[in-house]
Amino acid sequence: MVFAPGRPSPDRLTDPTPGIPGRHRAGRSRRRLWASGLAAAVVGAGLLTPSLLAPEAPSAAQPAIEQARKTRTAPPKAPVPTPTTSAPLPGTATPSGTTAAPTAPAPPSTTAATTGATSGAAGTTTATATGSTAVPPAATGNPLAGMTFYGPNTGAVQAAAQPGRSAADAAALAELAGVPTSLWLGAWSGDVTATVRQEVAAAQAAGSVPVLVTYNVPGRDCGGYSAGGVGSSAEYVRWVQAVAAGIGSADAVVVVEPDALAQLCGDPAQRLAMLRSAVDLLEANPGTRTYLDAGNATWISPPTMAERLRAAGATAADGFALNVSNFETTADNVTYGEQVSALLDGAHFVVDTSRNGNGPGTDWCNPPGRALGERPTAQTGQPRVDAFLWVKRPGESDGTCNGGPAAGTFWDSYAIGLVRGGSL
Repeated sequence: MVFAPGRPSPDRLTDPTPGIPGRHRAGRSRRRLWASGLAAAVVGAGLLTPSLLAPEAPSAAQPAIEQARKTRTAPPKAPVPTPTTSAPLPGTATPSGTTAAPTAPAPPSTTAATTGATSGAAGTTTATATGSTAVPPAATGNPLAGMTFYGPNTGAVQAAAQPGRSAADAAALAELAGVPTSLWLGAWSGDVTATVRQEVAAAQAAGSVPVLVTYNVPGRDCGGYSAGGVGSSAEYVRWVQAVAAGIGSADAVVVVEPDALAQLCGDPAQRLAMLRSAVDLLEANPGTRTYLDAGNATWISPPTMAERLRAAGATAADGFALNVSNFETTADNVTYGEQVSALLDGAHFVVDTSRNGNGPGTDWCNPPGRALGERPTAQTGQPRVDAFLWVKRPGESDGTCNGGPAAGTFWDSYAIGLVRGGSL
């Protein structure tokens, strides 16, 4: 399960046109299927098969496959698809090994800020020319190629500045503060359009691209530690519209609803419809790159996850996201992602590498002895892997487990341990 981040302080069809810089891949049709009678159509057409609903055991790793990427045009303006409610279908039990990211908002004084509160260099991957949001995708077919990412880890910034620290601890926290993380969006974001707009503006000023996480789907976390989300499908669509409005025509990377597909509970058809609507709304923005969350390498089998992703609109997105807030190794996630990708016509994906340097521990919640993973980059060396990202904010607690503070609270000693490779 993913913990909601702490409150920020002051966590269709179109004709493809290839080769348009800054756009998405061509040859990938835009499908706006999830309209008013969507849920019933999904069930009637057999898209919602029993494998979408059954709990899954970890799958075995298989060899990686490679494939080329294309660019797609921005979709024409179209009426917003509104998901409808269908008769409840059997839900899945929450499997073990769920991901972990920040439930209840943490106190402002201890939580990493979600808006651009630091200057240009902090929270960006590399220095870039001021006023440039991103380099257009190169011939590699990776829509994130040439981008640097933005997202200050202000929890680390504040912790590093606290008096009384040893020089070594302060240096470790300062190192963490300089690596870009994502901005999680939910009820704690307040006016989400204004929040997103501020983050986008800060990223543009730094010559980088923000990474946003939508985390507000109804029935979030299936009643677990991160239970919450808005109250209805209609409210969710309006909320995503507000997120999209905040992004506008700017460049942004959006990870859509961590765990929403791995934990397919409640009315699965309704949830799939909402996710499809979210993808369509976000992808309507010309500079938005969306990645629909797909759990991690040990949770759902590749065939089942690929089927869920397809039903939720991943083929209309830029791809899917893996390992959000979890600790599975990059290699295992790439192997798993390649298997899922092969079942989705070569879809690309991103991997959260924020805390997987030592791989998984014995627990998904604040496991001891973990380490930071690969730094955020769009140069992954893997044809189908668009980026390694720090989606989870390293240093923020997963919850009151293994000695941790409330979810979303910046935990100094754990953060320092991550920087030092799991050893304090």
